[in-house]
Amino acid sequence: MKRGNVWLAVAGLVIDEQGRWLVVKKKYSGLRGMWSLPAGFVEHFETVDEAIVREVKEETGLHTSVKGLIGVRSGVIKNEISDNMMIFLLENKGTSSIIIEEKELWDVQWKSPEALLNDANTSVMVHEMIKRMHNGDKLQLVEGVNPGDQFAYTRYQLFL
Repeated sequence: MKRGNVWLAVAGLVIDEQGRWLVVKKKYSGLRGMWSLPAGFVEHFETVDEAIVREVKEETGLHTSVKGLIGVRSGVIKNEISDNMMIFLLENKGTSSIIIEEKELWDVQWKSPEALLNDANTSVMVHEMIKRMHNGDKLQLVEGVNPGDQFAYTRYQLFL
């Protein structure tokens, strides 16, 4: 699908009863082989909250509902593309049986925040989220974050 020069994506954080985070290991993009949140682009026929529920179901098989907005990531790629992502907190509404979307993902797991912080294959955004999850309700600009040169961002902003 042609997205033009302004992209809108969504990511979802699902936390289980033991405090573990649902993370995926993608087969493509700058996050290839990295633990990251289930995510994807918003389609022309849906709202952002519908998009994240759809993406989590497509990638993991889990049925979720949106509890709130917990972050925004915004960057500019090669001074050409505005790449924006809304990050939602989700609640698992159904079974805990995971079904991996094998075309897009290597793996899906529930991992503790501590395990993710100690894993070199955890995305920068997930690291920053874990470090700042208890800073109150207001989204604040996180200064000086570099998500990795593989993304080719000329500017990158993260609000958590």
